[in-house]
Amino acid sequence: MYRLENYNRHKIDQCIQTALDEDIITEDLSTNAIYDQGQKAQVDLLAKEDGVLCGRYVFERVFSLLDSQVQVDWALEEGACFKKGDLLAKISGDVRPILTGERTALNFLQRLCGVASYTRDIVDQLEGSGIRLMDTRKTTPGLRLLQKYAVTVGGGKNHRTNLSDVIMLKDNHIQAAGGVGEAIQKAKAYAPFVRTIVVETENLDMVREAVENKASIIMLDNMDRDQMEEAIDLIDGRCFVEVSGNVTRESIRDLKGLKIDYISSGALTHSSGIIDLSMKNLRLL
Repeated sequence: MYRLENYNRHKIDQCIQTALDEDIITEDLSTNAIYDQGQKAQVDLLAKEDGVLCGRYVFERVFSLLDSQVQVDWALEEGACFKKGDLLAKISGDVRPILTGERTALNFLQRLCGVASYTRDIVDQLEGSGIRLMDTRKTTPGLRLLQKYAVTVGGGKNHRTNLSDVIMLKDNHIQAAGGVGEAIQKAKAYAPFVRTIVVETENLDMVREAVENKASIIMLDNMDRDQMEEAIDLIDGRCFVEVSGNVTRESIRDLKGLKIDYISSGALTHSSGIIDLSMKNLRLL
């Protein structure tokens, strides 16, 4: 179902190679001092807390870029839930590339599992509401493709991936254009082929103007509950409604009952943390 390897493989390899180059300047002095080249070993990948598995391809690719003969045998599918203490995989091959790539592989996997797990938690809370959970561009530089992939594994959806995807008019655009209506009309004139125009609104006057100028999606940004309910009534189904601004898994329950289409949350990628994983029980073969 989830196949990160179907994404842009070149970009993924660039990301992984940058991380490896950061960690290996000349060689792994510690590992090379202790183990002979070609010495075979196997090690377990264990969960130290509950989570959602995400990033199998990246984890494997770290080792294959160091040594194509290293093998990872997974116990769980991508997107599966696991519990603390579960065996997630066994890694086998030359002990040197296994230990040299260990930290880089874990760094990627822990981060992606963290995003997927955090997202799954919120998606579960929204179950039955019909509201779709979206990410944002608030990603770690260089990791956007991977983090947005992790959101989908967690059950969320991707908002725009980059600035060329859709037109999204925020406060600075609107102020420079002279108002919501002016900004929408300028956007339509500049890129008439773009069908989706998202408008960020902060009050009912901005909402009214966005509706009158036929915005595709009206984002209710940092509004309180009463303001959002008034805005939703004003929009009255004439365009899609998105809620954004300080949305976390702690605040999501307050939004579930609203008649909205989307919730976008930067917390999915900037505040999700990691899921603690470890490579243990190394044994020579």
